[in-house]
Amino acid sequence: MHSVIAILNYGVGNLRSVFNAIEKVGGRPKITSDQDELREASAIVFPGVGAFRPAMEKIKSIGYVFPEVPKLGICLGMQLFATRSFENGVHSGLNYIPGDVVRFPLSVRKIPHMGWNELKIRKNIEILDGIEDGSMVYFVHSYYLRTEERFVVAETEYGITFPSVVACKDCFGFQFHPEKSGKVGLEILKNFVQIVRR
Repeated sequence: MHSVIAILNYGVGNLRSVFNAIEKVGGRPKITSDQDELREASAIVFPGVGAFRPAMEKIKSIGYVFPEVPKLGICLGMQLFATRSFENGVHSGLNYIPGDVVRFPLSVRKIPHMGWNELKIRKNIEILDGIEDGSMVYFVHSYYLRTEERFVVAETEYGITFPSVVACKDCFGFQFHPEKSGKVGLEILKNFVQIVRR
């Protein structure tokens, strides 16, 4: 099971596309919600389609404390890293990256924010190696993470400026979908695979 990247199955919809993208860049993905397989994995991916509350309920039902291995959060998966979410009530998150998940204000264009938009890179970290400032990536979301500046790696503008990449310790969060972001997204996932293999 060396260097297996577990894609956490908490009942969301895009597991296979994430699996295929990680496999394409040389990773060894495995879709699972099994405690033993999670414990043996070298990294964990929190995929990103669905709603906050049912995803957290599924995670809690697994009854597992995630180890200190690299973790990648995609869209909803990134939002699960937060302290709490205000999506359909107030719900506690994993609190890996302190902050709140909030809805775009009504003044913002069209909600959800859907389609290609620009990354404004604020910090150069390993997971963004080879990614140019201004690269275009693919978003689908109505909520975003409001957090402290020290956790923000890249931002995107959509009526307001919001964090599109965050990082803390062993956690990397992406509000966009790397698996749907073409060459740029694959490069990011390749960087993650290399971090896992260190």
